[in-house]
Amino acid sequence: MTELGNNSRYAVIGYGSWATTIVGKLTQNGRHVNWHIRNTEVLEGILADGYNPKYVSDMELDRSFLFMSSDINDIISSSDIIILCVPSAYIKKTLSDLDPALMAGKFVISAVKGIIPEDYTTVLEYIHNCFGLPFKNLGLISGPSHAEEVSRGKLSYLTVACNTLEDAGVIASALRSDTLRISTSTDIYGIEYAAIMKNIYATVSGMAVGLGYGDNFLAVLISKSASELRHFLDSSYPFERNTSEIAYLGDLLVTCYSPFSRNRQFGTLIGRGCDVKSALNEMTMVAEGYYAAIGLHHICESRGIRLPIVETVYRILYEGEKARKAIKLLSKEL
Repeated sequence: MTELGNNSRYAVIGYGSWATTIVGKLTQNGRHVNWHIRNTEVLEGILADGYNPKYVSDMELDRSFLFMSSDINDIISSSDIIILCVPSAYIKKTLSDLDPALMAGKFVISAVKGIIPEDYTTVLEYIHNCFGLPFKNLGLISGPSHAEEVSRGKLSYLTVACNTLEDAGVIASALRSDTLRISTSTDIYGIEYAAIMKNIYATVSGMAVGLGYGDNFLAVLISKSASELRHFLDSSYPFERNTSEIAYLGDLLVTCYSPFSRNRQFGTLIGRGCDVKSALNEMTMVAEGYYAAIGLHHICESRGIRLPIVETVYRILYEGEKARKAIKLLSKEL
């Protein structure tokens, strides 16, 4: 097993906004990063100019701390800590060329707030099942964290969750700065599911906005979403957690309220009359809430847990129910 420390070698898998921001924060703290980038334009742009030409392009990247490659086996073999920053829908494809033997003993951190489509497992559950890594070798980065704000040095708060607070502390210290405050936790399961579910609640919040509901209703909807989230976590993964903390409620609030939220944007398009396919095509980045809705529907069905808000979003996205009718019915339950 990899012993985590200040000399641990980092890999970042993915080249989008959040991946680029994490790479920037790691290199600012003097950590060498092996960066897996599949996109040739992005890789060549960073090599030439020190900026990602497609995402958070105002964030300067110190190339002296970077090794970049499109070969995932090169990246994994020379790293101790692997940080996954790929949308959940692309996790399988991204890891498909990876030699499983290279994952032995690695420590994997998920910065993905999504569920694996069709498998209906979290990213960490998928890594555990696919590569046999024990959960003591797994962790996550979560919290209210728009990459556009973190990359520009706006004051932000994150949570790193691992099996032990000592391991979480190593990751936190590698990312922490004056403008990026990081707490630690051992509630891996609760925080990972909270990060997945808040995208569903942001989607329905966007639908309400698109339909013309006001702030009064939105406040009730989000309050009830927080209660529903807590009910799911307490029913599925009992733990001495406080869901009012930033990794739960904070992340839920920013995703539901912020115009930067891609899941809220996705829901707003549907509320304004776009069909689901058209709304997905309008999005320039992945709306994780789309995949999360069907994943949580299946999980809740198998465990006998009733979540009215999640089920409403599922029916709209996958069963063709009209958003106006579905949310009107939901409002009578809130």
